[in-house]
Amino acid sequence: METFTGLRMRQFEELLRVVRERGGNGPGGGRPWCLPLADRVLLVAVYYRTNLTMRQLAPLFGVSPATVCRVIQRLRPLLAIEPVSRPADGVERLWIVDGTLIPVRDRKVGASSRNYRFSANVQVIIDADTKLVVAAARPAPGNKADAQVWRNSGLAQHCEGVTVLGDGAYINTGLVVPHRKRPGRDLLAGEEEDNAEHHRVRARVEHAFARMKHYKILRDCRQRSSGLHHAVQAVVHMHNLALAT
Repeated sequence: METFTGLRMRQFEELLRVVRERGGNGPGGGRPWCLPLADRVLLVAVYYRTNLTMRQLAPLFGVSPATVCRVIQRLRPLLAIEPVSRPADGVERLWIVDGTLIPVRDRKVGASSRNYRFSANVQVIIDADTKLVVAAARPAPGNKADAQVWRNSGLAQHCEGVTVLGDGAYINTGLVVPHRKRPGRDLLAGEEEDNAEHHRVRARVEHAFARMKHYKILRDCRQRSSGLHHAVQAVVHMHNLALAT
């Protein structure tokens, strides 16, 4: 289980519960699925973890490639991250935001970016203390700057009243960013110390990206249209389950 999904059995059961409560079994009627719900959720989790093709997954579950495709299309929205409530008034939290480039095949979703591939820029917020993902935005073309994608992502409204760290790419966005050197003026001693602490804390979001990209769907996404968005939402959900339970 953990090798092919990144989740222990108890964590997978929690994921299965969420999918069932969101209507994973459907409204009833019509032709029944040839796989029980647990196997269908497992199929989607294995797909995101391994990025195998439909033809490769089909014999593993004893179904046709067309059935694998239908299962993924049906269940992928139901694996999305659980909504994270904002901190209560008087509770101070520190969040960190950063963007990561995810290679995609669909040229309507991605764009040629600085890594010389067609990529999409995904903005992610994590909690600095728990390292859980708070929210992930819809993918934007990979040739857009982080600050521009952040402004258009809608995540800023979710962060009202919360201190949010960003790197130097988020200047003039209202986030806490490192001090910059100005022409003819070096950083002061206190500013250098602030920057060192800022970099130390902000590195946690890079660690989160590294763990998320153990799911190989985020290394080369072949899904079209909203497929990448659903994949990111499912991966951050499973990432949170692996950390929190």
